[in-house]
Amino acid sequence: MPTQFIAEVSSNHHRDLERCFDFIDTAARIGCDAVKFQLFKIDQLFAPEILAKSETHRKRKDWELPTAFLPELAKRSHDQGIQFSCTPFYLDAVAELEPHVDFYKIASYELLWDDLIRACARTGKPLIPSTGMATLGEIEAALEVLETAGTPRTQITVLHCNTEYPTPMEDVNLRAMCSIRDVFGVAVGYSDHTAGIEVPIVAVALGATVIEKHLTLDRNLPGPDHKASLEPDEFAAMVRAIRNIEQAMGDGIKRPSPSETKNKSIARKSLVAAKPICAGAQFTAENVTTKRPGNGMSSMRWDDVIGRTANRDFAKDEQISF
Repeated sequence: MPTQFIAEVSSNHHRDLERCFDFIDTAARIGCDAVKFQLFKIDQLFAPEILAKSETHRKRKDWELPTAFLPELAKRSHDQGIQFSCTPFYLDAVAELEPHVDFYKIASYELLWDDLIRACARTGKPLIPSTGMATLGEIEAALEVLETAGTPRTQITVLHCNTEYPTPMEDVNLRAMCSIRDVFGVAVGYSDHTAGIEVPIVAVALGATVIEKHLTLDRNLPGPDHKASLEPDEFAAMVRAIRNIEQAMGDGIKRPSPSETKNKSIARKSLVAAKPICAGAQFTAENVTTKRPGNGMSSMRWDDVIGRTANRDFAKDEQISF
């Protein structure tokens, strides 16, 4: 099954509907399967004392996605042939998103909020929870909440994630993604916050079915997430590389490929006379050798031939035959 690519817009839209459309159009053009936004309200995300102390957090008010955008963003995504999703960061957001999203993305930060993830599960839509900062025990608890609320594991794809921006390579721990898959029997993916594209490529080789990565139209724009995002050409390069890896993974059956079958008779070797051999002489390691092409008796027959008697004369370099 092809990898699903989710372009994470985050707050890079700057509350500009036309810019949102640009993100959707770009995501479709570079080969993404889905585009994802975030729905939060700053006064429900942070306690008042945090906002009073932090100018940075107060500025997040300017990065809120207007709920009035949702119908148009979903329509634009579907018109472009990709899915639309959005991460809810407050409880009422689940119902506000329900008519518009194709699946719910659950942020790492909200994985332990049972009421929120339960509300997502009750919609019956596919769920993609991220697991940054989580232990296996916390993931197990979240899965139990989701299943009890009515979403089977077949509709859940769990993303391995690290919430540091950018994630240091030594903290990625991609093998943890495989552990999640093996322990819980769920489809897995990877939400990437590293600076490059190589880690998502390896994640797919290890079994990721979903790759989520931040997208920006210009990394130099002001805002919280542009610096940790890929520009369109970089994102497209990641998609191309992963599509190549998908083809390269194959089906696991070891056999000659169609492209190399023609090489068998050219590159393999046949048994030939290393020197003239008279009829009645014995084939030995001294008078038999192997040379290309491989259209005669296979060199694999060496043990069958050595010690037998020649039934006729063989000239030097003549292929051995009976």
